[in-house]
Amino acid sequence: MLIDRILTVSFFLIEQITINLSMRIQKILETCMYAEDLEAAAKFYGDMLKLELISWEENRHIFYKCGGGMLLIFNPGHTSAEQTFVNGSPVPLHGAKGPGHLALAVEENDIPQWKERLISYNIEIESEVNWPNGCHSIYFRDPSGNSVELVSSGLWGMD
Repeated sequence: MLIDRILTVSFFLIEQITINLSMRIQKILETCMYAEDLEAAAKFYGDMLKLELISWEENRHIFYKCGGGMLLIFNPGHTSAEQTFVNGSPVPLHGAKGPGHLALAVEENDIPQWKERLISYNIEIESEVNWPNGCHSIYFRDPSGNSVELVSSGLWGMD
């Protein structure tokens, strides 16, 4: 009787461990930035950075497709104070204050052209970094003061 109980508990624990080991996060699907002036953000991310607009809700958000993920830009004055519901379920309130950071992967060979584009839009390059693995980054600010980085796509060795 005791042996049967121990075996039953053991099999249950093994099953739970197996189930838990098979569960994995696949990727970051959405990255959120915050901007009170969505018009300025749209000019920056859509016009200057050439991201593909997916959705724009006035005074609330702008959503862009970015590679295999989404860049969501929210107005924190709205999303931190006004409850939104989707199919009757509340979306949790959220918002951030102060500058955030976003790194966008680009081809190494395209970095000089991106620098020229930034200069043509009168965007100051705040910093340039040459990483130990040979990759490069350029840093600048969006209209809300967030730090934006264009970086060689091989930086983290995930390509």
